[in-house]
Amino acid sequence: MILAIDPGNTESAYVLMGEDYKPIAFGKIKNEDLLKKHMTEVPFPIYRECVIEMVASYGMAVGKEVFETCVWIGRFLQASEVETKLIYRKDVKMNLCGQTRAKDSNIRQALVDRFAKHDLKNGKGKKGNPDWFYGFKADIWQSYACGVTYIDSELEKCI
Repeated sequence: MILAIDPGNTESAYVLMGEDYKPIAFGKIKNEDLLKKHMTEVPFPIYRECVIEMVASYGMAVGKEVFETCVWIGRFLQASEVETKLIYRKDVKMNLCGQTRAKDSNIRQALVDRFAKHDLKNGKGKKGNPDWFYGFKADIWQSYACGVTYIDSELEKCI
């Protein structure tokens, strides 16, 4: 299993996913809780790899939230007891959409197109008939996209 994280300055989204891409557990929780729940208070990690979306500089001024996010990325890296990789958003965009100009909505649609089984509009389905992304919201999509990009890159190395 893989733990994929989309970090934020106070809360982060995460997805625990199998190597078959299937999301097993996910959520958006306070950074302190993510650190405790998945990195420091477990007797051993239930995942064997961790991927974290990394902040990149594009020459624009940024606010304190970006720097606080960077601090949390460092804390997650330090706490991880398994191999941890950093994934840049531009790599996610290229992998899923084929261009760096893609927006979050393009990434989400690319994921729906690739994984949804019957709800081809938003990939969630309904409670009685859930689809691949049932329960996904907000930044969970981005953490999942980060995990998918990592698995795709690992599979590419095997070819």
